[in-house]
Amino acid sequence: MAKNFKDLSEQEILALAISLEETDGRIYSDFAEGLKTDFPATACIFINMQAEESEHRRFLIDEYRRRFGDHIPLIRREDVRGFVSRKPVWLVRPLGIKTVRRQAEIMEMETRRFYERAAQSITDPSTRKLLGDLAEAERKHETMAECIQEEHITNDVQAEEEAAHRRLFVLQIVQPGLTGLMDGSVSTLAPVFAAAFATKSSHDALLVGLAASVGAGISMGFAEAVSDDGSLTGRGKPLLRGIVCGLMTMAGGIGHTLPYLISDFTTATIAAVVVVVLELLAISYIRKRYMDTPFLAAAFQVIVGGALVFLAGILIGSA
Repeated sequence: MAKNFKDLSEQEILALAISLEETDGRIYSDFAEGLKTDFPATACIFINMQAEESEHRRFLIDEYRRRFGDHIPLIRREDVRGFVSRKPVWLVRPLGIKTVRRQAEIMEMETRRFYERAAQSITDPSTRKLLGDLAEAERKHETMAECIQEEHITNDVQAEEEAAHRRLFVLQIVQPGLTGLMDGSVSTLAPVFAAAFATKSSHDALLVGLAASVGAGISMGFAEAVSDDGSLTGRGKPLLRGIVCGLMTMAGGIGHTLPYLISDFTTATIAAVVVVVLELLAISYIRKRYMDTPFLAAAFQVIVGGALVFLAGILIGSA
């Protein structure tokens, strides 16, 4: 069971900090290994960053031993709520500069926020100073990550890259919104079309679709709001994420429900199917635009899943 950050003791906070520095250092080492052939200069930057992370880890271990002794409990990022789940892009070959740069920026931003929050929770002056110094060091790493690829790509490509506020927009709005839109668009297909083909009534299908959409929106909104408090991840206020996720879930379901306002059942169903296709294409585009998923791959994944749910609804409704 993951713990909330506010429930960690000072000993656990230091142990977690040691674990974070070790993990980040190993990831930077993997980045350097994956980039050394095509981008040797950038690989050297990550080697230096890995060395600095090792030094930070040594400082933290010395401070831990001074206060709590030699035994350091194993506390990992996944044991504490509020951290962003990282995709293991450092294991992919070949590594892309743009992907590495984005990952490094997110890592440093998250670690800096952790140190700033941790320093507020620590009472020992020496430990607070160390955490404050490490937060400043991580801030410098953020700046370094932003400049990693200057000598490797053109100015036109640099101008198109996401700025810091855009990354936060993705974390706070796009991700919960996309999660809700996917759930609302796909999960409500079965009940809507099952009701439609079972009753052959536009009115009945409309009522079932509205109920499924509103219920799913409330459920997803609450689930997103309690997933984490956003204090470490930069994902923003949980209430805002919950509202965005809930509204997009309802929108995804209501989109293919509204055609059943048309009294003619056949016309309404054809219109609903067209809306479903447009919804799935919109989801695929958003995944391509903000999640760096190839459009065809995103479309295949979403459309196959939607088609299976759609067919399930028709089969159940026709039984």
